[in-house]
Amino acid sequence: MSKISQSTVKHVANLAQIPISTQEEEQLTADFSKTLAVVDELQELDTSKIEPTHQVTGLKNRVREDVVIKEQMFTQEQALANAKDTHQGFFVVPKVIDKDS
Repeated sequence: MSKISQSTVKHVANLAQIPISTQEEEQLTADFSKTLAVVDELQELDTSKIEPTHQVTGLKNRVREDVVIKEQMFTQEQALANAKDTHQGFFVVPKVIDKDS
């Protein structure tokens, strides 16, 4: 059975920059473990005679011409107006993924 640890939940919450309490950490750990247990159970099923299904509704994607509407565009200044940090006209965001991860 797959199990997730509290330290993994804390690490993922930190990467996503989502503050969680100790109680939420414990609840999420239990909930994720339950979800992974269901996935483990599903993996035990014999699906060798089942044809893969990629679409079940019969609906098709609707596409439209990709047209730029200048009146709906932000200027660079407008786009950056509420940014926490910028540098030479670009958004600056914290690094969240290490090369070694």
